[in-house]
Amino acid sequence: MRITPDCVTTLHPDEIFVFGSNLAGMHAGGAARLALQRFGAVWGQGVGLQGQSYAIPTMQGGVETIRPYVDEFIAFARQHPQLKFLVTEIGCGIAGFSPEEIAPLFAAARDVENISLPRRFWMLFGC
Repeated sequence: MRITPDCVTTLHPDEIFVFGSNLAGMHAGGAARLALQRFGAVWGQGVGLQGQSYAIPTMQGGVETIRPYVDEFIAFARQHPQLKFLVTEIGCGIAGFSPEEIAPLFAAARDVENISLPRRFWMLFGC
C-alpha cells in the first residue's frame, strides 16, 4: 500500500500534493489553502496540475460530479510515472463528503504505482 502521510508539510521535487478544490479555484481553506501557500496552487485554477499540486474539484454537487475529475487525475498520473502523487482525503473536509463516499472513486488508483492514497481510503478497500 502506498499511503499518503496524514500531515504533508514538505514535498520532494518529484512529489505532487493532490487536494480537493472548487471549480473557481478559490483555495481559501483546508488542503486547498495549504496547496496555495506551500505547493504552488494557483488562485483561480480549480482543476489539474499547478506547481507541485493537483486540484480535483469537489464542491460542485454530488459524488458523481467528482468522478470525471478523479478519472482524469488517474489518467494523468499514469501518463506521468516520474511523479509521485500524494492524494489527500479530497472532499472529506469543507465539501462535506465522507471517506466512504469518496474512496470508491479512487478504486482504479490502487493499481497505479505512483499514486498514494489516504490510510482511511485503503481501509475502506479492505486492505
